[in-house]
Amino acid sequence: MAKKLTIFKSKVPEWLIMVSIFGVLLSSVLLFALSTADGTAAAGYYGAEPSDIQFSLLMFYAAVASFAVVERRFFARVVTKDYLIICILLEIGIAYLCYHTRELWLVFVLRFLQGIVNCGLTSISLNLLFSRLKTEHAKETGYTIFYGMILCVSPITALFSVPLVENYEYNTLYKAIIFCFLPSALLLFSVMNRVHAVRKMPLYKIDWLSFALFGAMLVFIAYVLVYGQEKDWLDDVSIRYSIMAAIALFLVSIARQLSLKRPAVNLHVFKSRNFGIGIVFLVILYLIRGAFTLTTSYFITVLGMDALHANEVMLFNIFGVICGSVVAIRFLIRSKHLRLLWLSGFALLLVFFLWMCRLFASEAGTSHFYLPLFLQGLGAGMVMSPIVMFIMSSVPEKLSQSAASVGIFVRFSTFSLSLAFINFYQLYFKGKHSDELRNHLSALDFNLPERLTMYQNTLHSRGLPMDQAGKAALALLNKAVQKQTFLEFCVSYYELIAVLCLVSILLIVIQPVISRTVINLRNRQPAAVGF
Repeated sequence: MAKKLTIFKSKVPEWLIMVSIFGVLLSSVLLFALSTADGTAAAGYYGAEPSDIQFSLLMFYAAVASFAVVERRFFARVVTKDYLIICILLEIGIAYLCYHTRELWLVFVLRFLQGIVNCGLTSISLNLLFSRLKTEHAKETGYTIFYGMILCVSPITALFSVPLVENYEYNTLYKAIIFCFLPSALLLFSVMNRVHAVRKMPLYKIDWLSFALFGAMLVFIAYVLVYGQEKDWLDDVSIRYSIMAAIALFLVSIARQLSLKRPAVNLHVFKSRNFGIGIVFLVILYLIRGAFTLTTSYFITVLGMDALHANEVMLFNIFGVICGSVVAIRFLIRSKHLRLLWLSGFALLLVFFLWMCRLFASEAGTSHFYLPLFLQGLGAGMVMSPIVMFIMSSVPEKLSQSAASVGIFVRFSTFSLSLAFINFYQLYFKGKHSDELRNHLSALDFNLPERLTMYQNTLHSRGLPMDQAGKAALALLNKAVQKQTFLEFCVSYYELIAVLCLVSILLIVIQPVISRTVINLRNRQPAAVGF
């Protein structure tokens, strides 16, 4: 009888297999945030607004979230090695098209297609990673590694992209991502056998309609949350129609899933109390995590750091995420009280936001931010993967794929909502603080004439004519006011997020079921893209 083939060739060393898997997984993660790694450069290259660049990111995310409901059938039907090469060729082809286009509408379409293909690549990488973890708690370890990478995606992508953008055109990033995929994908392809990584399933009766409904709904949600602020929300007809379309598609999707014998998303997952609790904390975590991006913006806008230096400082946050993930794994493996882990993580996040409210200033030393950035990463790493695994453990095994689909939808929606909150509150707080500051800097402020004279004399001493120096002095003063109002906005928004952290801590305290829940993922296959 012929010997059954394993997924990987028997003579290949384990370290080489792991390197190839992590190479493909890291390239997939880099592709996620590529469009917003340097939003200013992207907007300048395409002649677009910052909101357009945010929307391109959400198009990618919407594709991942919607295609996850049908991707599993492709993975189970096609030989894994063939599926890998198909996804890689498609990803390279789409990236090549992105490299050669400057049409914004086409970029949106291509980013959506990239999200679909990226869903398959991430699914392959996760399943192969889980197959190599032979320990009793392989699933817990695999998910923690993956979500640790997700938490680090923004600074890692920026460190990868900023040096390229500073020296070349923005579209060079898409050429670079091709060369990121090629070596790791070819290496992974060469060490695999032509076998199915999971049980083979027939490729028919795929619920394409559910995918289309989910995808369209998520695109409308993204459009409303990204462009709503600049279009004055319901005053704009496109926003009104998009809201109505999203609601209609949502209701049709719910009705369709309830009517199907084998729904793509089984809504029975909501019968589990723990599932609902986990979803609430996932929403809170993503709102908190979304606010963290203001720290990098503060470094660049107020302290005047270049993008590369600002993200180099974020290495302390990455180190904190790694340490927090290690702590989370130890807690889960040793079956320690989950409530203690969550309380500690959210408490560290609370400390970070309160500390940053004290540190935010127009001038500050970089070294002052090292410890709070580490604590933020530590707290996020301690709660991210445990929350996801809490959700996955709260439903029967047969509903785990549906739980993952709901989770990624919630994650997409909360991520989009976080962008909308930041855009809204930035306008609100900047307007409020700007009015207060300009009232203070009135003609009655005896320091104002001296400050303008100082600006004017400084500019004149550097060779600028006196009349032009006077105009430039007013521009410098206006820039200083804008910087101060942004600073005040950061403080005000972080105070709100600190309150949200405190609310989450109180919710953990009053939910004893969290401590009674045992995380058990031993028999679970990883979802298409996890969460």
